[in-house]
Amino acid sequence: MSFVLAIFGFFLFGCTSPQNPSEKPLKIGIESSPSQLDPRLATDAYSERIGSLIFSGLVRLDPASQLVGDLAQSWEVQGRSTYLFHLKKNLRFSDGSPLTSEDIKFTFESILDPKTASPHRKSFETIDRIDTPDPGTVIFYLKKPYAPFLFNLTTGIVSKKAVLQAGPEYSYHPVGSGPYQLSEWRPDEKIVLQENPDFYDSPPKIKNLIIKIIPEDTIREMELQKGSLDFLENALPPDFLPFLEKDPHFTVIKNEGTTYGYLGLNLQDPILARLRVRQAMAYAINREVIIKEVLKGLGKPATGLLPSNHWAYEPDVETYPFDPEKAKKLLDEEGLKIQNGTDSRFKLVYKTSQNDLAKRIGEVIQQQFKEIGIQMEIRTFEWGTFYSDIKAGNFQLYSLRWVGIRDPDIYFDLFHSSSVPPLGANRGRYNNREIDRLVEEGRMTLDSEKRKEIYQKIQKIIAHDLPYINLWTFSNVTVLKNGLKGFIPDPSGGFYGLKDLYWEKNQR
Repeated sequence: MSFVLAIFGFFLFGCTSPQNPSEKPLKIGIESSPSQLDPRLATDAYSERIGSLIFSGLVRLDPASQLVGDLAQSWEVQGRSTYLFHLKKNLRFSDGSPLTSEDIKFTFESILDPKTASPHRKSFETIDRIDTPDPGTVIFYLKKPYAPFLFNLTTGIVSKKAVLQAGPEYSYHPVGSGPYQLSEWRPDEKIVLQENPDFYDSPPKIKNLIIKIIPEDTIREMELQKGSLDFLENALPPDFLPFLEKDPHFTVIKNEGTTYGYLGLNLQDPILARLRVRQAMAYAINREVIIKEVLKGLGKPATGLLPSNHWAYEPDVETYPFDPEKAKKLLDEEGLKIQNGTDSRFKLVYKTSQNDLAKRIGEVIQQQFKEIGIQMEIRTFEWGTFYSDIKAGNFQLYSLRWVGIRDPDIYFDLFHSSSVPPLGANRGRYNNREIDRLVEEGRMTLDSEKRKEIYQKIQKIIAHDLPYINLWTFSNVTVLKNGLKGFIPDPSGGFYGLKDLYWEKNQR
């Protein structure tokens, strides 16, 4: 950290000539490259965040998590399973071609096509058929009631013409209808977005975004200090923030987030398949210490996927406060004694990315597991390799985050036995018939109070079974260069609000 502090006074700000504020690009730093810019295939956070700037959905969620029209001018629900949408007038894709109901139909039918191998297919399997009576109207007929259907229609709409022309390369040549369009993508280096002149709404106030992919925390810090970055969201280690808060060149904004951190386990592993082993691991982790010492207070212990202010949150679930003696007792009862000549009961391999904060968290958990006799080896990988291994089930332990959790139907995607990748995100291969039944019932129940009761039951079972070990809910932290205005925090840490940022006049 001393080296980083030494550079504070070295870099000079304002070395470039004055520009029209809208012409001055916004330079954003992120930790890893998106895996996909095709919304039908994207699942990682940066793919979805950047995709939200390139694509529009039928509807979208505003910062208050309320559904508002995006491409849809209006909609109505007829009966319990028919949804009729009227599109806004004169919609166009970024290549100038018309966006019609046919593109809406194509998007969702291609998600449902097994050849596409979309991880979102399960979210739309209740669609029976899609009618397009005219270019501005689309009607979804569902096989049965499906409560989260409207929320799922935030999925970006692709151009049928462009997809058929580009084929599997569509992710590198995306044609959408969002506020920006892709200008350049150098994998693992940068993504350049420019204003989409055919965007249906008011144009973005900053016409060009340069998104720099910088995996190393210290390099992101240095780039920010020397003026090569203007905006970072949840992309700096907590240790660095006190210095930025005192720096007159920056504004630091903190707000409660919905990002959930967890320890993922492969339940097909013979050791991790044992419930008492998972319970012991949960008791061995001192979340309070990690939040205080590593996260610098930027989070709070999680009892499950849903944040405490979520409408379906269940507070009365099993919890696992730090108790290493109880953890040892559980392992002893399981017959997993300390092996002769060692201080270890068994060994686990923990996979993580090369992100510095992720590695530090892993090192603390490694030490805490050692205290109860679990030897944990940490292996770090480049993001793409790490993420591919997790989806393939090639792991024992890993730690990741779920970003932007809003509808509790996420429990289907994460824990239904049929949701193993690529059809979902049940990466640990969890299998519980009662959970299968409840998550199926939850997505078919339209009454909000009855639905809440279902998801509260689900939370209690998951808290007992521990397919995940809950860690914490992260706070959102945004760093903006002074002179950058118009930022409205999004609980999910999304990027859509970047279109409303603007530079004050006379910025240099």
